[in-house]
Amino acid sequence: MKSFNGSITKLTSFSILLLFLFSCSTFTSTEAYDALDPTGNITIKWDIMSWTPDGYVAVVTMFNFQQYRHIQAPGWTLGWAWAKKEVIWSMMGAQTTEQGDCSKYKGNIPHCCKKDPTVVDLLPGTPYNQQIANCCKGGVINSWVQDPSNAASSFQVSVGAAGTTNKTVRVPRNFTLKAPGPGYTCGPAKIVRPTKFVTADKRRVTQALMTWNVTCTYSQFLAQKTPTCCVSLSSFYNQTIVNCPTCACGCQNNLTAPGSCVNANSPYLASAVSGPGQSSNTPLLQCTSHMCPIRVHWHVKLNYKEYWRVKITITNFNYRMNYTQWNLVVQHPNFDNITQLFSFNYKSLTPYEGLNDTAMLWGVKFYNDLLTEAGPLGNVQSELLFQKDMSTFTFEKGWAFPRRIYFNGDNCVMPPPDSYPWLPNLSSKPVISLRRPFMTILASIIFLLAYV
Repeated sequence: MKSFNGSITKLTSFSILLLFLFSCSTFTSTEAYDALDPTGNITIKWDIMSWTPDGYVAVVTMFNFQQYRHIQAPGWTLGWAWAKKEVIWSMMGAQTTEQGDCSKYKGNIPHCCKKDPTVVDLLPGTPYNQQIANCCKGGVINSWVQDPSNAASSFQVSVGAAGTTNKTVRVPRNFTLKAPGPGYTCGPAKIVRPTKFVTADKRRVTQALMTWNVTCTYSQFLAQKTPTCCVSLSSFYNQTIVNCPTCACGCQNNLTAPGSCVNANSPYLASAVSGPGQSSNTPLLQCTSHMCPIRVHWHVKLNYKEYWRVKITITNFNYRMNYTQWNLVVQHPNFDNITQLFSFNYKSLTPYEGLNDTAMLWGVKFYNDLLTEAGPLGNVQSELLFQKDMSTFTFEKGWAFPRRIYFNGDNCVMPPPDSYPWLPNLSSKPVISLRRPFMTILASIIFLLAYV
């Protein structure tokens, strides 16, 4: 009997273990948490500004509180489900993609009668009488650090819901945000303190009648099945060039996406990029071993007595994508003592108090803020000069290489640590004084003057 009970106990434990393993493999977590931007989110404010005989007028605003993740063209798409039988009579600054069935209306026809409308931003150049503040940017919203003045998008909607009052009004449910694809998960709407608005002359403050907040967070795992960028490494003290890991973002012979890449010297390149029936939103990559749209190369370039220099090159391998307002986030312990930066903008990110090892880099406006499609001009580069802290600085064990790199908010695939270019020995670690070029030039001048 004792043996029988023991067998039952073992069987039960084994069943519980199988159930746990099955649940781990079946249910994937959709929670979004970014260690370098722990509080980053997009907050949607639904502000009721006035009541109408059969509903209300609301201003809907999306605030991008993410430090470095932005929404680029073709822009955001916002959807929701009405709580009751609401319709949209009119909109300013945006429009729904479908009108729906409005056949029961005999007089004025609503803008949209769908139970679950989908809204998109209007394009730049929209007539002024159809605009409101922060609208009509084609759905593009910049990141909070890069351009806070353009980190919001708004539109106005006139909602028809018979008999609606401040006690019976219901906010929409099931908000969805695409930017422009998946990746964002929106929580339920929560009523908050009414938003206050300051007039242009800053002499009067008004406020909404009611306000709801909806918080949307980003997950790279929901956005795409494979990574979007990778990192390669090299250094002056080692001839080894560490390429991006093979198939970091997919493989060339992927049966699920045949013909997804083309060789740079292929005679069919032009027709593959812009031929008839080709969608500009479908990626077309240059064939590489890593198959990533973006590669970030970190090269340890020079070693001075008190400084060291790094060159960063970002290369675009997508023939159908120009990256506007791109940005790079790099984590390295020496960013607490960066001395000079060339041709990139820079801002230190401090997600945690007392830790200053993360930097955000982006292009200079009208110079290199546009990373063009794959080709000879499809790259941007910069050099960084760091001052050494002799108590921590070393070229050994890969210390000079970044801990983590993000491109446009997506975590890039790093090479395995055991493949990094290691320092061969102490004798091969040249140190160049910043005074050497000056002394060489001075000696040359003296030599020439001596024979004049």
